[in-house]
Amino acid sequence: MIITRRAFTTALSLTGLAGLSPLRLITEAFAQTAAEVAKPQSLPDMGLGPQGAKVTIVEYASMTCPHCANFNETVFPQIKSTYIDSGKVRYVFREFPLDIKAAAGSMLARCIAKDDAPKFFAVIDLLFRQQNDWVVKNTTETLTRIGKQAGLSQQQVEDCLKDQKLLDKIAADQKYANEVLKVNSTPTFFVNGEMVKGETSFEEFSKRIDPLLKS
Repeated sequence: MIITRRAFTTALSLTGLAGLSPLRLITEAFAQTAAEVAKPQSLPDMGLGPQGAKVTIVEYASMTCPHCANFNETVFPQIKSTYIDSGKVRYVFREFPLDIKAAAGSMLARCIAKDDAPKFFAVIDLLFRQQNDWVVKNTTETLTRIGKQAGLSQQQVEDCLKDQKLLDKIAADQKYANEVLKVNSTPTFFVNGEMVKGETSFEEFSKRIDPLLKS
């Protein structure tokens, strides 16, 4: 699914933000080059860890995806403490919204963080941890509350969620990920360009990362 402004505006006007159908699944998967995966498209990458790290992990996630939220809570902290904080791995998070609510969450995170990557990761962590609140309940009101807690005014939150250019960039990056990188579900990871689909354990990541660090 590629997010459109008309559908987004319509959904935001509804009490519960009716979601759209998820992205149509694509059966064929192709190996991608690390260069194709590494290249940021419309939006600047939000990443933790050194640019020149031997290993780069790119995650494509939807803010409404429960598997993504569980990964964020249980596996990502281990990756961060073991590999990112020690400078061995660069970790990049990219938006892949599977519904309108996910797009709204991604837009809010970008607006709050601006170009501050650590702040961005803090905001998406908050959104994932409070996923049940803002996805299940009144999404607009809850996202507004989260935005205000992060220092935005009511008007700034409203302007953010109506930002046509930002939405277009998220949609364009989603389209690139789908058509070029063959991402069709979340979470999807790339470890130095190699695709890893679905919620993945820390042990599985270690099996992929450690040999690359030694090479």
